[in-house]
Amino acid sequence: MKELLATAVESVGGTERPGQLTMAEAVQKAIRTGSHLAVQAGTGTGKSLAYLVPAVRHAVEKGKCVVVSTATIALQRQLVDRDLPRLAKSLKGALGREPTFAILKGRRNYLCLHRLDTGAPDEPDDDMLFDPFAVSALGRNVKRLFEWSSETETGDRDELNPGVPDQAWRQVSVTAKECLGKDKCPFGTDCYAELARAEAGRADIVVTNHALLAIDALQGYQVLPEHDVVIIDEAHELVDRVTSVATSELTGGMVSAAVKRCGRQLAEDIVDRLEEAAEGIREIFDDLPQGRLDQLPRPLEAVLKVTRDAAHTCITALGPDRSTKDVDSTTARRQALALLEEIHDTSVRMLEAFDHQDRDVVWLSADVINGNPRPPVLRVAPLGVAGLLRERLFAECTTILTSATLTLGGSFDALARQWGLPVEAAPAQKAAGTATDIAPPADDDVPSWDGIDVGSPFSHEKSGILYVARHLPPPGRDGLTPAFLDELEGLINAAGGRTLGLFSSMRAAKQATEALRDRIEHPILCQGEDSTSLLVSKFAEDEATCLFGTLSLWQGVDVPGPSLQLVVVDRIPFPRPDDPLASARQRAIESRGGNGFLTVAATHAALLLAQGAGRLLRSNDDRGVVAILDSRLVTARYGGFLRASLPPFWTTYDPGVVRGALARLNK
Repeated sequence: MKELLATAVESVGGTERPGQLTMAEAVQKAIRTGSHLAVQAGTGTGKSLAYLVPAVRHAVEKGKCVVVSTATIALQRQLVDRDLPRLAKSLKGALGREPTFAILKGRRNYLCLHRLDTGAPDEPDDDMLFDPFAVSALGRNVKRLFEWSSETETGDRDELNPGVPDQAWRQVSVTAKECLGKDKCPFGTDCYAELARAEAGRADIVVTNHALLAIDALQGYQVLPEHDVVIIDEAHELVDRVTSVATSELTGGMVSAAVKRCGRQLAEDIVDRLEEAAEGIREIFDDLPQGRLDQLPRPLEAVLKVTRDAAHTCITALGPDRSTKDVDSTTARRQALALLEEIHDTSVRMLEAFDHQDRDVVWLSADVINGNPRPPVLRVAPLGVAGLLRERLFAECTTILTSATLTLGGSFDALARQWGLPVEAAPAQKAAGTATDIAPPADDDVPSWDGIDVGSPFSHEKSGILYVARHLPPPGRDGLTPAFLDELEGLINAAGGRTLGLFSSMRAAKQATEALRDRIEHPILCQGEDSTSLLVSKFAEDEATCLFGTLSLWQGVDVPGPSLQLVVVDRIPFPRPDDPLASARQRAIESRGGNGFLTVAATHAALLLAQGAGRLLRSNDDRGVVAILDSRLVTARYGGFLRASLPPFWTTYDPGVVRGALARLNK
């Protein structure tokens, strides 16, 4: 393994990094023994090569496919466009042949040639009713997609730059249930999704995303090629991504769309029942309060039953799939059935959720997009996904989970519980050259796993300062205080700009932007003023610039060098008290005698804080400060748990000390 890794590192022009070999040997051992593995590997460790080398070796030697799942497009592209091509060539001699690899995504991510040829169903869209420019914008985007379709070789949405809104993409793509299938579709032999699946079926390494991994686990049919090992990078996002895939929703617009799709295929009286259900949903949803529903209101129960029965009647009337050469008829029927089945199954799930509140959570929300309120949406999501992951992932294949942030409070316990793995008896051990062996439980049905933290090549104590503004009052609900803004102004001026401001809400980010633009000379960019990628590029190019924003910046910014020397966190990022899922999960834990706040809210905050602090040091030469302007980090009982989740920076509570350090760094 040491020789293979050295060859791989040389092929990408890198150097040997502390922890990389330790991780590679731990991954190799997990693959060999079939024991699951969680690896925390700090930024700069080179974890991609550390898991790819043993994965490629196993795939080639055993003739088995290995699946690598990521949370972000950026990492997928890095693996497929950079790491794997170089790795395959460099290991060809040692392995006897050149390893192969492919990328695979859900069908909805690929252009559908049949839909391009026939056009999308003409159905109402609630969004159109609230934006007078939506129709023309949609038309321009669809025209651009048609032009792009004559150029693309893969039909992969992620290759379209800049991208288009989901509304436009839906006009040229289909879901798995809407698809006619390779044999029935006139474009089956040229289908982009089928070509991608075929290529993946021949590959040693298949790169995919957490969403498709979840679909593969949730569906009754196989989506990914047969495999015996799964490597989950960015594993800190696994639970959220699986939860998102397992979440269903219902709107009046969906039911009206199903009415349109049924069209002339069904008798008018049958379709009328579905239209009445759509009207009932809109009326009831408008009257219901937003938020989590612990009890099933009678009017909602009635409209869900009407919707369920109307959808079932339409499904029955459409009848079983019939062999026909009329492609248009088959397409129309398939599209209608796909939406009807979704409406029916979601209605059933929502009705049953109130009898099984230990399984699902139901809530009503009305999103606001670009300042425009959207019609209410009723959603249902699993209370947890630990059982699903344990049964459908860990019980099926060897799984390696890795990220720069997996140990919260110094232990894997918090995330292990969410994954459905038995918790450790002791905190995560630092690597000392070999993986830490954890004895498997006596119960054969419980997955056995090892946990290891291979550390980071960065010297956090010497390269970074953690500053906690202990003197500031705890943040309240009335926005940013004058004392907070004064503190932030002083820090930015000392740093000479170079600041990434991570805020817990967009309202706070905008308030800070508006207040400080009049008070400091350094440019301030705010998320939402342009595409996030363009704002990050501008921030990286101009050392004096500041960038303020919310959630996506906590995890999505990689700016090494002098442009980023100060990361400011406005407050501990607890989930909102009225967050439907978080509050339901917290209540469920408390009902079993556990600490719901620490298990749910503090764990959520610790993960985001660790990710946010990780924006500071992105290369060996980086230096700077992480400033957390929330005194609760040191005054509250849970502060120790949160601090133990952060990198081991040198810590101070003295504003004079930290401003002096930033000023010296700015010279």
